[in-house]
Amino acid sequence: MTAELVRGQNHPLSQARLEIRVSAGKPIVAVATLSDEQGKVGDTERVVHPGTPTLPGLEVPRQAAAEHRLAVDLGALPDSVHRVHVLLALPTGAGGPTRFGAVAAPFVAVTGLDGTEVASYTITGLEAETAVVALELYRRQGAWKVRAVGQGYAGGLAELFADQGVPQAHQLAAAINDAVAQGLARSVAAPPPRTADGDRTRQAAAPGRGQDQGGSPYGTQTPQGTTPGRTGYPGGSTADPSTPADPSALTEPSVPAGGPIDYNHPRRRNSAPPPPPPVAPPAAPGQPARPVAGDATGWSMDERLYNQVWGMFEDLARSAAAYRSAVDFAESRMDKELEAVLSDPRSRIGGQADAAREAARARHSTLVDEARQAFDRDVAQLTAESDVVEPALPPAFARWDNPVWHGYRVPMEMPMALRLGDLYLPESAELRVPMLIRLPLERGLWIDSGRSGSSDGMFHDAHDLKRLAMESAVAHVARLLAVHPAGEFTVYVIDPAGSGAQTLVPLVQSGVLAAPPAVGAGGVADVLGALTQRVDLVQMAVRGGAADALPPGFDTSQNLVVVNDFPHGFDDRAVTQLRYLADEGPAVGVHLMMVADREDATAYGPLLDPLWRSLLRLTPVPDDHLADPWVGHAWTYEPSSVPPGSRVLQHVLDRVVAARTKHR
Repeated sequence: MTAELVRGQNHPLSQARLEIRVSAGKPIVAVATLSDEQGKVGDTERVVHPGTPTLPGLEVPRQAAAEHRLAVDLGALPDSVHRVHVLLALPTGAGGPTRFGAVAAPFVAVTGLDGTEVASYTITGLEAETAVVALELYRRQGAWKVRAVGQGYAGGLAELFADQGVPQAHQLAAAINDAVAQGLARSVAAPPPRTADGDRTRQAAAPGRGQDQGGSPYGTQTPQGTTPGRTGYPGGSTADPSTPADPSALTEPSVPAGGPIDYNHPRRRNSAPPPPPPVAPPAAPGQPARPVAGDATGWSMDERLYNQVWGMFEDLARSAAAYRSAVDFAESRMDKELEAVLSDPRSRIGGQADAAREAARARHSTLVDEARQAFDRDVAQLTAESDVVEPALPPAFARWDNPVWHGYRVPMEMPMALRLGDLYLPESAELRVPMLIRLPLERGLWIDSGRSGSSDGMFHDAHDLKRLAMESAVAHVARLLAVHPAGEFTVYVIDPAGSGAQTLVPLVQSGVLAAPPAVGAGGVADVLGALTQRVDLVQMAVRGGAADALPPGFDTSQNLVVVNDFPHGFDDRAVTQLRYLADEGPAVGVHLMMVADREDATAYGPLLDPLWRSLLRLTPVPDDHLADPWVGHAWTYEPSSVPPGSRVLQHVLDRVVAARTKHR
């Protein structure tokens, strides 16, 4: 039975390996400190936070989220640790709430690896506090207990750390906030919440177990024959009906830093969407059913495909997390067994020691092999699903080599999302998941033309990277033009030095640009001045409740400005206007696409850090810099490129121009 704690109450812990689950409704940061008997930390190395997410026996999430799971192994903690404090804090500078009194009361639960709650605590009474000590796990006479604390600090993590005796408390708090800001900037925003009746509901996954151990302390694995995370999915079976489902496993993805996305379409009913269509029967008794495209909830096929792709993304993320956790556990266990052999002088040498080492390595191999087999089953099932989903995707979701582009027609309305490329993990590099982002764009795009940690094994010099970055930008612009109705998306280009003239030829010659690319400092000033004025006018009209009072002939289309070779040709006024457009533009339909090398703007120092963080960074070559919103894996991003020699880009641009001419 779960112990529902109140402030100051404690409860014994009978298990060494635990999960601490946190739910707050808004993105928060989870931190943990390891302290002595007096509750003093004494060293920054004993603080576990998003910048340093793991220590022996403890792991915290790598980014801010509305829901967290912290992994604790009390048996693996150093003997000098007598207290573990779980801290929660609001991220700074993320555009979210600035005090806990403005959010729902955080809920914290201590659970076993099977999801069974041991104790829970709802932190009430918070007002101006921005950081809080939620729980304390403490050791008394060799036994561990949990205590509900609920002590808040208006001064944030810095004040909290100082109270716990952490040296350089303010510097550590600033480093944590910076790590969180970087995590928010690099994460792919989670999709909007889905209704329970049509959700790709995640089943309560059983912990992956070896033949003689209780399961991985940090992860779960799915039963054989099931696709990870989908109850009732036709490709697998559900859990044993006699086993009650774990309701805590049915959680929604993390909410992005800007708050929940409004999922209500202006022309869509607000009732629950219909369930997915019937699926194909199993190919043979006992075998997974053949996957079908559109196996998700939604009002339209496009919406079903969008939700299905995001479900595949989440399934692969969680399956990889289970595999990595199982491998980490196997390695940790082998290290402990080998250390035990070496610590005993009687078994340190000789045949007994060799046999013990061999047995430890054999158990490690068995655990890793079992984990890999489970992961490979999941990947095989997701690959089969991808094989049927990819050909069914509409142009906005499809790769450039998809035959759907040959029959392309300019749409009558804007789609719900857009494909920017593919994502994959090193454990399953052959399985690509489409990277879909919602439309209209909620943040600008940054095509990084500088040197990056390319994972394609190829060397690219600076000139090649700049050319590839512009080619990638042209492909993204063409796709954005293609998915919007005629006359509802306008593109401007700023190319101060004319360095991208050759790459921009398809856009210039086809006539899809609103004006020739702006060159020189004068061209930069003209374009940015006009767009800044546009943002000001729309904001004033909206705030004054007179959106219909805009000047006659005012262009109401979505606007995109592509900036190449920044900061060449930019003075201080132009830089300020650019930052203004990045911050205020998306809300009123003015979007930014930067093609730039951050190193070229080092003269501005930290002044431009908010600009870079506000943009979604993409690369012209494969690079593992993006994170998912569920477990924070580093995913390799691969840009969506036009196949060499293909004329699909010109075909699409010609269609866009023809539709515009007819529209006028």
